[in-house]
Amino acid sequence: MFKLPSRIFAISQRFFSNLRPNPTQGLVVGVSYDNANQPKLTPFGTKFDQMTGGKILSQIQLADKIGKGKSRICWGITGPFPAVAVAGISTNDDDLDDGIECLNTRKESIRVAAAVGAKALLKENITNIFLEDFMCPQSAAEGATLGVYKYQGQKSLEHRKPVPNLRLVDSENDVRKWVKGYILGNTQNWVRNLMETPANFMTPILFADHVRNRLGSLGVHVIAHGSQWAEQQGMNSFLSVAKGSVQPPIFLEITYNGAGNAQPICLVGKGITFDSGGLSIKPHLNMDSMRADMGGAAVVSGVISALAELQVPVNVKGLIPLTENMPSGSASKPGDVVFAMNGKSICIDNTDCEGRLILCDALCYATLFDPRYIVDVATLTGAVKVALGNCCAGVFVNNYKIWPILEKASFEAGDRLWRLPLFKHYSKDVTKDEGHDLNNLGESKVAGPCTAAAFLREFVPKHIPWIHIDNYGVMEDCEEVYLEKGMSGRPMRTIFEFICLEAGVAEFGC
Repeated sequence: MFKLPSRIFAISQRFFSNLRPNPTQGLVVGVSYDNANQPKLTPFGTKFDQMTGGKILSQIQLADKIGKGKSRICWGITGPFPAVAVAGISTNDDDLDDGIECLNTRKESIRVAAAVGAKALLKENITNIFLEDFMCPQSAAEGATLGVYKYQGQKSLEHRKPVPNLRLVDSENDVRKWVKGYILGNTQNWVRNLMETPANFMTPILFADHVRNRLGSLGVHVIAHGSQWAEQQGMNSFLSVAKGSVQPPIFLEITYNGAGNAQPICLVGKGITFDSGGLSIKPHLNMDSMRADMGGAAVVSGVISALAELQVPVNVKGLIPLTENMPSGSASKPGDVVFAMNGKSICIDNTDCEGRLILCDALCYATLFDPRYIVDVATLTGAVKVALGNCCAGVFVNNYKIWPILEKASFEAGDRLWRLPLFKHYSKDVTKDEGHDLNNLGESKVAGPCTAAAFLREFVPKHIPWIHIDNYGVMEDCEEVYLEKGMSGRPMRTIFEFICLEAGVAEFGC
């Protein structure tokens, strides 16, 4: 189903004899413990340990147990790897998901193990890192690739940390799954790069250039529409946000055709490349993180990149309104009224609720393509982080049939989502003003994620399945060991897996 790019390497065990010891070369294997706390290496680890005369087991038995999320380096192992990082995993039934954690804990354990093992070797300046497949190649590749990521975009070349080479050393399982995990991890790292880049290096035009360069090389069609085009479409709500900035807005239209004449999927991403709050200006503390307020746009771009690279047989339209939200003499004022593409009038009660103002026009435009369904992704409300913290994104759906598919994708990917209500109660809150159709803040000024979703709902016809993902809470500093601090790129892998699952081309087994 997925093709194997030539840059992915699979080195079989039979080639060990051709590899020479190299101080920059290391191996990652997994270990678990039985009920008597006796270490048990993975099948591959056991075979490799036998080749070394049992040196790995001998070394790890000399010290304390290597718990889940921990690793220990064994030095002086005979053969091609001077250093072997042994990472703790779990295979006990007690550690399997009980329905509460809402994720495949076995896969998550493998992601963590691959990440901590690879990072331990990298800390010792070992840059050629070989990994076993941990009996779940995709999860191992995802964890390792995400785990060794560092943003170094503006670092001087002489002070940059080396970028490691990750290779699969042996697999009795499907190598295609390692390839898939490797591509997904690398693509999420690209998304993280977009989000981490300072706003003066990631204006709407520069964001469009980054996306065009990457996706164009994969055969994806990318058009960057300007403000004149947006005016012709009647996207006055989107343009009202852009008025305060000297940076020209861009409406990015991305087309990936992998399935002939099939009905397209529409992905919409919030693309605020910097959010000061406009005239309703934000507090200065941590405002620099608002360089990542285009996290939805970055995630959408990453999903399409992965779909194209793996040649998934679906058709996708990516629609990304890009602008800064800045205060100036030309910026929108609280109380101003604008008209969206569908003709609805909107009172701008708070200029810091700008994400919904640009997304509503993009949602209107999405309906013109008669999509199979629409997914929008946006770092939309700080309140979703108050509600859910940084371990899962909030999600709203208008179609009960689509939620179980999305939930399954979230469970397998480890990028968790939690469904929040889309009751009519919240719609009344944003539509009850007498002088205009909608208020961008809502009268009660509570339940921020729900009223924001209710606002967006006004721009999606009822017959089109629609998913709104508020990923502000998982924008940065997530708790997962393989992501650590910084921008996360979430939930890119969940959306990718959802699209594949809904299209009937998903592969979740190890």
